[in-house]
Amino acid sequence: MEFLELSDGEWGFISPLLPPKARVGRSRADDGMTINGILYVLVTGCRWMDMPIRYGSYKTVWRRLRRWQGEGVWDRIFRLYHL
Repeated sequence: MEFLELSDGEWGFISPLLPPKARVGRSRADDGMTINGILYVLVTGCRWMDMPIRYGSYKTVWRRLRRWQGEGVWDRIFRLYHL
C-alpha cells in the first residue's frame, strides 16, 4: 500500500490539537515527522523497527502514539475529521 505524508493543509488542522511543548527540559521530537512515522507504520503494516529513519527513532514514535492515546489526542483528531 502506498503511503502519503500529511499535506500542509492536513497538518494545519491537526497541529492545534496536539499537547503544547514543555517549556523546560529537552525539546521534543518534531511533531509532524512523528505523526507521519505513526501513520507510516499503521498504513503499511511494517514493524516499528522497520519504519524509515527519516521519521525519527521508532521508539520515540511508538511512545508518542501510546502517550497521545492516553491523553485523548487521537480522539480529538478523529472527532474533528468526523464533523
